[in-house]
Amino acid sequence: MTDAPAEIDGRALRNLIGNFATGITIISTTVDDAPVGFACQSFSSLSLDPPMVLFCPMKTSRSWSAIEAAGRFGVTILAEDQQDACAVFGSRNPDKFAAVDWHLSPGGMPILDGELAWIDCTVENVVDGGDHHVVFGRVEAFGTGTPDKPLLFYRGQYTGIEPDKSVPAPWRADLEEFLFTAGTNDTWL
Repeated sequence: MTDAPAEIDGRALRNLIGNFATGITIISTTVDDAPVGFACQSFSSLSLDPPMVLFCPMKTSRSWSAIEAAGRFGVTILAEDQQDACAVFGSRNPDKFAAVDWHLSPGGMPILDGELAWIDCTVENVVDGGDHHVVFGRVEAFGTGTPDKPLLFYRGQYTGIEPDKSVPAPWRADLEEFLFTAGTNDTWL
């Protein structure tokens, strides 16, 4: 007979996972010509062939319901100076876009002004992820915004890159296996 697994303390797990620094995005769409969106730190690249990203909205998110119904979404990758915008999109404010400057991407998705980058996607697949969904999005278009540093979240608060660390480190050969699949120099893992 095996012992039942110990009960996981959700708050302790959240604090532990907070040691993993993440970038912050705004996931958005339009419904009846009105923009809707939410702040999201559970965003990641997924695949280059086909080009895909993923994000994980809470199942109770009203913005996610709108994105799911629309079948497409935009991603705004936030810059370090966009903390106030992030706070607005992390709130329950019903008209979040009224509090920020924004524009439409070429694909018609609402993107915050001052972004580091933007991505237009269609919803490819949605799977269960506990109290969240895992949403796979096919990249349809993308572009860069202002050259700046990213807005990061670490240990429950905003953080940034050190001033003298604002450019990538020189290429290190020992990272090749981490970044590239064996035998090619152009495919990210």
